[in-house]
Amino acid sequence: MAESFDLSKVIEAVGKDKGIDKQIIIDAVKDAILTAARKKYGTYREIEASYNEDTGEVELFEFKEVVERAKFIDDEVEIPLDEARKLDPQAQLNDSIGIKMDSSDLGRIAAQAAKQIILQKVRDAERDIIFNEFEQRKGEIASGIARRVEKGAIVIDLGRTEAHIPLREQIPGEQYKPGDRLQGFLMEVRQTTRGPQIIMSRASEEYLIKLFEMEVPEIYDGIVEVLSAAREPGVRAKIAVKSNDPAVDPVGACVGMKGSRVQNIVQELRGEKIDIVPWSEDITRFVCNALAPAEISRVFLDESNKEIEIVVPDTQLSLAIGKRGVNVRLAAKLTGWKIDIVSEAIAASRTAEAIFNLMLLPGMTQTMAQNIFQSGFGSFQILSQAPVEEVMSIPGYDDPDKAAKLIQSAKDLIEKYKAEGAPVPTSPQVAKAAVNNSSAKEQADQRLKEELSKLQSEE
Repeated sequence: MAESFDLSKVIEAVGKDKGIDKQIIIDAVKDAILTAARKKYGTYREIEASYNEDTGEVELFEFKEVVERAKFIDDEVEIPLDEARKLDPQAQLNDSIGIKMDSSDLGRIAAQAAKQIILQKVRDAERDIIFNEFEQRKGEIASGIARRVEKGAIVIDLGRTEAHIPLREQIPGEQYKPGDRLQGFLMEVRQTTRGPQIIMSRASEEYLIKLFEMEVPEIYDGIVEVLSAAREPGVRAKIAVKSNDPAVDPVGACVGMKGSRVQNIVQELRGEKIDIVPWSEDITRFVCNALAPAEISRVFLDESNKEIEIVVPDTQLSLAIGKRGVNVRLAAKLTGWKIDIVSEAIAASRTAEAIFNLMLLPGMTQTMAQNIFQSGFGSFQILSQAPVEEVMSIPGYDDPDKAAKLIQSAKDLIEKYKAEGAPVPTSPQVAKAAVNNSSAKEQADQRLKEELSKLQSEE
């Protein structure tokens, strides 16, 4: 055909220009010629296309079955044996022999079809190349130019393709305009019928960690490790770090000279406050570090449920909880533990009530009650349901018989109050403190109501 003269040059040029495998283009051209041939000669004919690298042409071959002259019926699918042997002396009956066809008469139809298929193949190949490129870059930071907003998502021009920052992955309150340069975390790369869909994030913890890797050489080199991170985008973030070199202070490395490193990150996150928390294997110390700058008085652990109760001075309660509860929420997310914060006044009230409750047991002294309470049993009701092995952890009750006797005593006391139909007495101190909230959640909710009231009054 007319276009076959320059076909090899076209293949080389397209392949080099688009970075596409030469074979992909050859296959596209073969498909185009074959499609055109079947349109012209009919689909019932057995036609194959082959690329001749020596001539740079796509050749068409029509395959026909070799039959006896006497049985010859259809010249479009059959060829007599005598004629077949003129083409191939080795031809035998029932063989399928390929006959080269003249493809020049396909003309412009073939050329146009080839062009369309090549364009489609080129587009598909480019999409695959882009997808593979960004699939490999997933988990990295990329930057581009903000172009427009589609359904709340910011469309970022990355050069060869576009990425989207959905509303949920944007930092609340940030303002963008077309032409602004933005960077974000390559969170997800999907292959769709319309090409690769790239999702970026500026609100994820992973983005925060990557920013520290870029800004702090010690993290990039593995001297300092980031163990966990927690964010409330645009408000506050916490990042837990540890050093693999005793000579390197992980917090100091992240802060930098005069705070230069962390300030660069704060600036990138539009003023988001960042707390750099020293990680510790000791969960008590780690939680206390995570709640800084609040002062901690006492800590009570429930390792089985990964719950921890933090007692703080009354004056430190609001600081520990944080504005709108953000400090305690981030600390809980950072450590992976449920954190309950109570003031010393409330803790004292709880302790008094627990001691009073335990001293209702026959023969119980204040010292024994304190030992039981400090071992994690806050009432005789809890004690009655405890296994003997756990009760044996209480000082003075390491003997199985003593532990079993204490449990039975608690069960008997429960039955006594049930039989009398009387409620279990409560400490007079607790009754006075009943107006106070007993859980950190309730305290945080109350604090939130107060903050909201202040804001409304200011408005």
